Amino acid sequence: MRDTSSHVEDVKRRPMAGGRAGGSLERGVKPRPGLSLSDEVFAMLFILVLSLVIPLSLSIWVVSLVMNTAYDGTLYPISPWRLLFAIIAPMFITIRGLKKQSLDMSGALTGFVVGFVLTVSNLCFFSCLLAFFGISSWATKYKAEKKRILEEDFKEGGQRNWIQVLCNGGVATELAILYMIEFHPGETVIDFNTRYNACWLVLAVVAGLASSCGDTLSSELGTVLGGQPKLITTWQPVPKGTNGGVTGVGLACSLLGGLAVGVAYFMTILLTNEPVSDSVYQWPMVLYAGAAGLLGSLLDSFLGATLQYSGFCDEQKKVVQYPSPTTKHISGLPLLDNHGVNLVTCVVISLTMPRLGYQLWPY
Repeated sequence: MRDTSSHVEDVKRRPMAGGRAGGSLERGVKPRPGLSLSDEVFAMLFILVLSLVIPLSLSIWVVSLVMNTAYDGTLYPISPWRLLFAIIAPMFITIRGLKKQSLDMSGALTGFVVGFVLTVSNLCFFSCLLAFFGISSWATKYKAEKKRILEEDFKEGGQRNWIQVLCNGGVATELAILYMIEFHPGETVIDFNTRYNACWLVLAVVAGLASSCGDTLSSELGTVLGGQPKLITTWQPVPKGTNGGVTGVGLACSLLGGLAVGVAYFMTILLTNEPVSDSVYQWPMVLYAGAAGLLGSLLDSFLGATLQYSGFCDEQKKVVQYPSPTTKHISGLPLLDNHGVNLVTCVVISLTMPRLGYQLWPY
């Protein structure tokens, strides 16, 4: 007698002819993954923003023309091409920052506003911001696995929020707005004899960005490349990650960060202006920005050692920024956090460095 049960089992296991699932498995074809809902929404928003770029830039240009007429020609209209570039360039940078997880959504929106203002006011400011953002993003992700062990507030990808963006670029943005109000959007050759006020504002903006860049490189690279840090106020060895701890490698990185911002400004001013007289030197901007990066890092370290709490937590086995029963105090008072220290440093460097630059600038 024929065993029908085995026959039934064979039929159940056999794929149906023309079956979708069975046919795809037999041919070895993998299903194509589709876009997630968040990716589709992001793509739609990107297309929407692109469709509004040109109308938005033209609208701002028309507004500038109307205001120029209303104020009897005392306000200079902004070129629509400058406005177009000021919208497109920061938009692509912030989108890339989102994709690379260098910025979160709030940081990207704030960064777009900062980038727009700096780009409209002066293309040299944009190049300085671009150098700062590119170098600091790379430095933040460098040897991230080691930073995860040392840093209490470590974030994957080093995502920056709106507070961090404003504390590092807000001062430069405000100064750029004053630059546009007092003068007009455009690039300024540094010549204190003919345009002292404009040169002062330019040096202030560059100093703020160079200071932020230098401090970021010092903290991000000095921690993983330098040796045993020493507290800047006592010069005693402290654990890595301590606020106010400095190393030779970190200070060198802060100098290089400032120099990079200065080089970005110098190259842009050469490309956007007609050849200047040999008596009007522009190369000192590189040294000036390097000094701003180094001095900004030193000031940030001093403020961190005195006004920012550092303690070693026995439970987490790392340096923390708040007192607790399991924390042994290392240095500083709990008055400022990282954001406050960065903001104070930017304000002080931006307001003091232009005077130093004026005194030392060769004529």
